Amino acid sequence: MKRALYLMASGILHRRGNTLVLELPEGKEGITHKHFPIEQVQEILVFGEVTLNKRTLEFLSSHEVLVHFFNRFGMYIGSFYPREHYNSGYMLVKQVEHYLDQEKRLDLARRFVEGALQNMLQVLRYYINRGKEGLQSVYDCVARQALRLNDLSKVEQLMQAEGQAREAYYKAFDLILNREDFAFEERTRRPPQNRLNALLSFGNSLLYVLVLSEIYKTHLDPRIGFLHASNFRRFSLNLDVAEVFRPILVDRLVLSLVQKEQIKAQDFEPELSGLFMKEKAKRTFIEAWEKRLSTTFLHRGLERHVSYRRLVRLELYKLEKHLLGEREYVPFHSRW
Repeated sequence: MKRALYLMASGILHRRGNTLVLELPEGKEGITHKHFPIEQVQEILVFGEVTLNKRTLEFLSSHEVLVHFFNRFGMYIGSFYPREHYNSGYMLVKQVEHYLDQEKRLDLARRFVEGALQNMLQVLRYYINRGKEGLQSVYDCVARQALRLNDLSKVEQLMQAEGQAREAYYKAFDLILNREDFAFEERTRRPPQNRLNALLSFGNSLLYVLVLSEIYKTHLDPRIGFLHASNFRRFSLNLDVAEVFRPILVDRLVLSLVQKEQIKAQDFEPELSGLFMKEKAKRTFIEAWEKRLSTTFLHRGLERHVSYRRLVRLELYKLEKHLLGEREYVPFHSRW
């Protein structure tokens, strides 16, 4: 079974036969080499100071393995995205058609925002049903934004509505956690200014590269998004799809890790006028993240159990059908 490979240590990554070998120059804990059979590697996320050469990249490309790079603070900096093996000129034409047609783009953008807001509401219902007080007013605010989506006529207005809903939604985190050492205050990025923002930024980065890796296994082009504008500098479709899953994958996980004290206040350190996670916290987060992605649930539409990682791929297949005119895209709504 393939899995994501997280490289936290520094070293040299190279190919030996059909195996990836990470040489550890310092021989940490007496180990000087780590071996990873290529048939077991789904994608690689590099957090340590890892060196690799062109031959290694060619090997990874031939096995359709993406490599995502993060700096020492855990912030995403870029990806090695091999030549697509599932190119479809017809799908590309359809993506461009839906992007250039204002009504078609607006329709898809609205669906992404609607999915995001409905899953925010589901997270809030989850905690309301467990007796957390003060959340109803936040729920009502997010619900009001969801009700007005059909009245908005521009993508920018949809993004504004999503931003206003999320601003209200984040205020619920302090009510849910009731922890001074993990007070939310406000959303801050690059660098995050407090512990909760650091966790959210790290989780969002993992989600963005997860969706990007899943897009690679489809006929979709990650450069053409609909809610987030396409430009010359970055992928955008993965950001669109990630909006649907942020509440149920990242936000719920962050809240759970803090509530269960799996990550504590001392697991952070100040750097670059911000606050970042120590390596121990990153490892704890990644372990919980992978456990979450491998968790299965009964998919009501398919009437069978699927994992959350597989769910992301299924969402992309639904988007493909929408672009081809086969079936309208309906974003995934979580039901716990």
